Amino acid sequence: MDIRKAEEKDIPGIIELLGQVLQIHAEIRPDIFIPGTTKYTVSELTELLKSEKNPIYVAVNEDDVCLGYAFCQLKEQPLSNNMVHFKSLFIDDLCVDKQARGQHIGERIFEYVKQEAKKMGCYEVTLNVWNGNTSAEKFYEKMGMKTKKRQMEYIL
Repeated sequence: MDIRKAEEKDIPGIIELLGQVLQIHAEIRPDIFIPGTTKYTVSELTELLKSEKNPIYVAVNEDDVCLGYAFCQLKEQPLSNNMVHFKSLFIDDLCVDKQARGQHIGERIFEYVKQEAKKMGCYEVTLNVWNGNTSAEKFYEKMGMKTKKRQMEYIL
């Protein structure tokens, strides 16, 4: 298995995995997610692949088939009255193909993202997890992540 920056040839595999992630989210929160959709279209992915501040990394097998991905966003906290300046690599989405789970692919992708973040001079790697996605919460805790802050809601 190899992990590298995503290329246009990876888009069909990425779209398939985006569908898998959306299904998980739609089952957890059917009130806000639309089943059978994906977060990005092919044209949006094509544009995202050109972005230096939004790298997408893919895990591929020996046949160059996409087994997983991590969508990332480079974010900067500017110096302010109460906070120091620092950079974060935010994992917007991380997925491993449901057929390939249990093979430590997610761990390898996460470790790769951490290495890339260090190369970029980041202070931290961050992400959000939907409440109810307990398998993701357990995975990230196993990877050493800790809760930084919580976003709360009150549904009207």
